[in-house]
Amino acid sequence: MRILHTSDWHLGHTLRGEVTRDHEHHAFLTWLVATCARECPDALLITGDVFDSATPPASAERMWFEFLAQVRRACPAMDVIAIAGNHDSPARLGAASPVLRELGVHVIGGLPRTDAGVIDLDRVLIPIAGGRGLVAAVPFLRPVDIDHGIDDPVGAIYSEVLEGMRARRTEGQAMIAMGHLYVAGADAAYLSERRVSIGGVESAPMRLFPDELAYVALGHIHRPQRVMRETIRYAGAPISLSLDEAHYKHQVAALDFVDGRVTEIRSLPIPQVIDIVRVPSRGAAPLGEVLGALDALPLRTRGPDGEWVEDNARPYLEVVVALDKPEPKLRSLVETALADKRARLVYLHVEHTGSGQALADGAHIARRLAELDPREVFGRLWARDHIEPPTPDVLAGFDRLLAGVQGDLADPEVS
Repeated sequence: MRILHTSDWHLGHTLRGEVTRDHEHHAFLTWLVATCARECPDALLITGDVFDSATPPASAERMWFEFLAQVRRACPAMDVIAIAGNHDSPARLGAASPVLRELGVHVIGGLPRTDAGVIDLDRVLIPIAGGRGLVAAVPFLRPVDIDHGIDDPVGAIYSEVLEGMRARRTEGQAMIAMGHLYVAGADAAYLSERRVSIGGVESAPMRLFPDELAYVALGHIHRPQRVMRETIRYAGAPISLSLDEAHYKHQVAALDFVDGRVTEIRSLPIPQVIDIVRVPSRGAAPLGEVLGALDALPLRTRGPDGEWVEDNARPYLEVVVALDKPEPKLRSLVETALADKRARLVYLHVEHTGSGQALADGAHIARRLAELDPREVFGRLWARDHIEPPTPDVLAGFDRLLAGVQGDLADPEVS
C-alpha cells in the first residue's frame, strides 16, 4: 500500500494581505495531480487548512473542487481523505461531503457525533486501499467538540477513536491517524503559524499516538518534519506562506506499507514557481548599499509595443534598510529603484542604528509623568533609534507641533 501525505494548502492566501497566491497554488495542484498519476498511491491524506480562512474567495473554492475532479480522473481508485484545520470553516469545508463520499472523497469538517452524543466512528474511521489500511480522521478540535469538564479532553477524544479503531481493525491492516494540532516536540520556531489552544492546552502530548499506529499524519506546522519518531510527521505547507518560510524545502510525503507497517518514507520536493529574494541576504544594510543591490536586479521584459510582458512568476522582494537618521523619501527611493525591475516589493523594513536605550531608566521611572519634559522624552526616543542627534530643523518642527498641541489643550473651546 502507498499513501501520499500533504497539508496546509491555505488556498486563498495573500502575502501580507496584498499579493494573491493563486498562481502558485494552481501550479502546486497541477503538480500534485501529475504526482498522484505517477506515484499511483492508494490514498491521498490532506491534514487540514485546505483554505486560508473560514470564508475563502470563490477562486479558492473553485481550485479545490477542480483539483478533486482532476485527481479523480487521474486516479479513479485512489481514496482521498481531508480533515479541517483551524483556518477552515468545518461547515463550509464539509458541506459537500455527502456527495463527495460517493466519489471516494471523505471530508471531515467538524468532529461528527451521533444523536447519542458519542463520536460517529462510521464517519471518522475510514478504510482505504480495499481494507489494507484504516484511517482515523480527526479534524481540528474546537471548543464545541470537547468536554471542558474533564482534565484531558483532547486525549479523551483520541482515546475513544483509537479504541474504536482497535475494535474494527483486521489482521495486517495498517492503523493510520490524522490530526491538525501542535504536538509537543515539534519545531515551530520562525514559522508563521501560531500554536492554538485546544481545551486550554497549547500542545498535545506524544502519548496520544501509541506505537501501534503505523503512521500519524499531522497538519498545522508549516515546516515538514518528523516528531520523535520517523512515523509521526508534519507534511508542511506546499508554498512559503510568509517570508520567514522561504529558507526550507516544501514537500509531499510518500509512504509505502507492507503487512501493516511503514517500510519506506520518501520526500517528494514541490517545485516553487516564485522565488523570494531578500536585500540584503541577511541582516540590514545602509540605504546606499541597498539601492546599489536593487539596481543590480534583473529587469522586467517589455513587449514589442513597449508594455510590460505579463509575468506571474515575478519574485517577491523583501528589503531591510539600516538608517541612522530619518529618511522621509525612503519608500519613494526604493520604489524608483525597482521601477523597471522584475522583482516586486512586498515588504520594506527599517532597522534603526541608534543606541537602543530604553525611554526610561531607573531614575526616570521614579519621576511622575507630569514632571517629564516633552522635549526630553523626544530626545531620548530619538537617541534610541538614531545615532546622529536631531537637526535644528527637526527640533524646530517638534517645538511647533508641541506648541500647537499645548495650545489646543489650553483652549477651552477645543474638545
